[in-house]
Amino acid sequence: MTITVLCSRALLSANNISCIVNNSARFASKMASVQEAFKKHGVVPDVISTAPSELVKVSFDSGVEANLGNVLTPTQVQNPPKEVKWNADSGSLYTLVKTDPDAPSRTEPKFREWHHWLVVNIPGNEISKGETLSTYIGSGPPPNTGLHRYVYLVYKQSGKISDPEHGHLGFSGDKRGGWKVAQFAEKHKLGNPIAGNLFQAEFDDYVPKLYEKLG
Repeated sequence: MTITVLCSRALLSANNISCIVNNSARFASKMASVQEAFKKHGVVPDVISTAPSELVKVSFDSGVEANLGNVLTPTQVQNPPKEVKWNADSGSLYTLVKTDPDAPSRTEPKFREWHHWLVVNIPGNEISKGETLSTYIGSGPPPNTGLHRYVYLVYKQSGKISDPEHGHLGFSGDKRGGWKVAQFAEKHKLGNPIAGNLFQAEFDDYVPKLYEKLG
């Protein structure tokens, strides 16, 4: 019986070690994937200087997901994501950003960056309980400007953020362009982003409808 118990414990320890090794390998692979994608697509250095190590899951009600640079359509992402999820601590606050560094085009980004969404003071993953500083606007790349990069970034806050200078931007293009997430992060001492993702999109039939809504 003693031998059986010892063998069972040895097997359990071996399984635990195997599980730890597998989890570590998966984490390293995921971290490499995010960092490689951000460098491959030029998010580093066009938007930030250091890529995040974690992936933020971004899925839409149209059935599509952002996947480190895949191509989606403005039609598919016109509504706010149905799910945005990252590895969050329930007792911490976070900032979520969606930004386009390719405004009006990647070759001539004179309005870099045009930010589409900004939510601060998010407790854990509960975006609905955060404070929206810039209302979500879907992707609207102008015609004949090629693919735009739409970058999602998550920052962990050290405390609550208040930004009267930025204010609260509604569904409007006012004060969206010429904004820099790196400057916002520096202003509020957010450090480097902890999680990120991106997709690409170019003009489609939905874009004129979006422009009409924006006035």
